[in-house]
Amino acid sequence: MFGRYGINQTCPSGTQPYTIRAGDTFYSLAIRFNTTVAAIMAANPNVDPNRLMIGQVVCIPGAPGPGECPSGTQPYTIRAGDTFYSLAIRFNTTVAAIMAANPNVDPNRLQIGQVICIPGAPGPSCPGGQLYTIRSGDTLYALANRFNVTVAAIMAANPGIDPNRLQIGQVICIPAPSPGRCPSGSSEYTIRAGDTFFSLARRFNVSVQALLDANPGVNPDALQIGQVICIPRA
Repeated sequence: MFGRYGINQTCPSGTQPYTIRAGDTFYSLAIRFNTTVAAIMAANPNVDPNRLMIGQVVCIPGAPGPGECPSGTQPYTIRAGDTFYSLAIRFNTTVAAIMAANPNVDPNRLQIGQVICIPGAPGPSCPGGQLYTIRSGDTLYALANRFNVTVAAIMAANPGIDPNRLQIGQVICIPAPSPGRCPSGSSEYTIRAGDTFFSLARRFNVSVQALLDANPGVNPDALQIGQVICIPRA
């Protein structure tokens, strides 16, 4: 391979060519590609790290990619705002496991575009329930209302979960609702688009207060499509 400056740049086995961009340094490249400055210098013996030129081609050793992360892990490209803690939550693993899979990565100096290895933890075990991926605005209280379960039941199904630090993309287990949740003299109803306690009271010929009494944990101003509530019989 010939770089922009006519230098015959043949990268040795175990390295890959990289074209220098504005702002690149060997230090920033070492962080981004999960390697060391010394390893980059050894792969580029004729390159002066203090005189890198935009368009110059250098050889980058050992950046993990598909098939290059250890067995049981997968490559992941760092995005804005990522931390080992947020990634551990998102991928249902631990900070310690991510650090063990990336022994040369400084978790305090993650770079956008840097490739790391994420231990391949599947979603949490969820017997009898369903896996749910956290979206913007979700809280355990809102999910409990939507799926007709309790916050305590969700927390019991997800040991170690921090309800105050839910992450978009995090996978949690929603337990199945307990059978017979509605009190005697009422029946279950699944909220649809446009439903309100006022419209349901008129439809089922009951009062709004009767609906409130039959659903003590439900916020009538935050009904969710698919949420199950109890309708008292007229």
